[in-house]
Amino acid sequence: MAAQKILVVDDDPEMVDLLAGVLRDSGHAVVVASNGLDALHLGRRHLPDLILLDLMLGDMDGFSVCELLRNQRSTKSIPVVIMSALAGEMARINSLESGATDVLGKPFRREEILRLVEQVLPSKREAKALLDAERV
Repeated sequence: MAAQKILVVDDDPEMVDLLAGVLRDSGHAVVVASNGLDALHLGRRHLPDLILLDLMLGDMDGFSVCELLRNQRSTKSIPVVIMSALAGEMARINSLESGATDVLGKPFRREEILRLVEQVLPSKREAKALLDAERV
């Protein structure tokens, strides 16, 4: 199976390095964006299998980016996991209402991110298989 492509969106270079390293070590291809506008552009350009999206970005918040991704035909079915240091049920509810597939609290352990990625990616593969079957 080809490597799964994951778009990591975070304006913190240390977080990007950490996530990209963990994901690449696990065999995933990684594309990186440091702001919301780049995330939208790279999402359309690369059509990743998963987007890991920080909530607090310099140019716009993750809720807005997620909503814009959901409103674009080419990116609406890509799973988006919002990463946030904001604790609490409201942050989770707002993330899910914006169209996020799941929420990952910061800080997180390496094992948490890998478990979440592996949980989300199979559902992406299943959705793609259903779409392909409908086209036949």
